[in-house]
This record gives sequence, structure tokens and C-alpha cells, in this order.
Amino acid sequence: MLRYLRLYANCLRFSFSKALEFRLDFFFRVVMDCAFYAVQLAFFAVLYRHTALLAGWNFDQVLVFVAGFLVVDGLHMSLFSNNMWWFPIYVNRGDFDYYLVRPASALFFVGFREFAANSFLNLVIASGILAWALARYPEPLGFGTVLVYLALLVNGTMLYWVLQMCAIIPVFWLHSARGLLDSFWAAGQMIGRPDKIFRGVARTLLVTALPFSLIASVPAHVVFEGLSLERLAHVLGVTALAFAFMVWFFRRGLRAYSSASS
Repeated sequence: MLRYLRLYANCLRFSFSKALEFRLDFFFRVVMDCAFYAVQLAFFAVLYRHTALLAGWNFDQVLVFVAGFLVVDGLHMSLFSNNMWWFPIYVNRGDFDYYLVRPASALFFVGFREFAANSFLNLVIASGILAWALARYPEPLGFGTVLVYLALLVNGTMLYWVLQMCAIIPVFWLHSARGLLDSFWAAGQMIGRPDKIFRGVARTLLVTALPFSLIASVPAHVVFEGLSLERLAHVLGVTALAFAFMVWFFRRGLRAYSSASS
């Protein structure tokens, strides 16, 4: 574990030094993500000009939910987005060989090598929005509740990465993950919508087989309704099963990989 922490610390130093060499791109990413945050907040602000409740949530509750979603997006963009972009390219060019000969897990390098330092400032901004949303929430929030909520958002970020990896791993066989990724991004729009607006089979899928609602919606329920052992077991159980499947799927993909030297 300590070896991987040292490796990740070196990756962080490299990523920040590289990002600061291209300052225009750095500030462009900040402006782009701030515009995305503004659109998300404005969307619900407009909706609540016409209704007092949406899926049983008032504006203060939805504001906490949206802020949590923005933090998950900021974490994902900072930790995983660059890695997910390069993974299919490395496989198709044979550059994936570089990871296979390293004395460390190939999955670690695929998932964590590139830290998007130019998105880190946006994560700070998203965290500020979340702190503001929690501070203005009219009901008293205990420290333990907020701590569990933040832990579930981190868990949701990892689950988001796992689901995206499952959409990219077929590149080992298909040599292009574009269609699957387009489908993933389309389904991923559900993350930014309260889970209770869905009914029946759709809602069941979003908390089980395609658990996008576990990423931001279910953590928000903990703030509004309290934490139950059943809900916690469900979130952690689905995340563990999804991670185990992703690791198995990745290893199967490695068997099908044709290296540059083959």
C-alpha cells in the first residue's frame, strides 16, 4: 500500500508540473467547468420557479443534491477523466505494453496515473458550492450525518469510475469503445437527476444493475432522511460487486490484448 501511495504522489507531482506548462488550457478548463456548474444550478432554479416540489424534494434539498453531484463530477474529472480518455488509445496503439512491464498493477496505472490538475481548481469550487448548500439547509445537520454523506459521495465517485471502466474495457475486443462510451454518457445523465423522478423498472435498474442513482441521489437521502443499515449495506454491496466484476472483466480483457510486439 505504501508503495502505491508513493507512486501516486509522484504521479501528482508530474501532473501538476505538466498542467502548469499549458496555462491557457488550465484556465480554459476552469471556465468550461464553471459554465457547466452554472447550467446545472440554473436548470433547477428555473424548474422551481414553476413548482415547489420535485419528486418530493424542495429547492433546498435539490440544491444539496446538485452540489453533491458537482463534487462527484469534480472528483471524477480530477482523478479519472484523463486516464479514461487515454486508455483506448494505449490499447489500440500497443502502448499498453508500457503498463504491463511495470512492477505494479496495470489497473492502478490505467486508473490513476494521470491526475487532471487543471480540473482540481474546479473541484475546490464545487466543494465550496456544496459547503454553501449544506450551510443554508434549513434543518440542523449533525457532524456525523455530513461525514457519512461525504463518504458516500467518495464511494459514488469510485462507483462512477467502475461503471465507466466497464464501458471502456470492451476495447480489448472491439478496438473502439466509442459506441459504448456514448451510451455510457447518455445513461450517465441520470446521475444529475433525483432518483425519485423515475418509477418502476427504470428506478430499480438505477439502484441495481445500472446504479447511477447510488452516486449522488442516495447519498442525498442520507442528509434528508437519515442513514439506515439497509441503505448503507445496499450501496456498499452494489459498489463491491461492481468493482469485483470490473476487475474480473479487466483481467479477461488482458488475455485478449495483442501487444505491439505480437
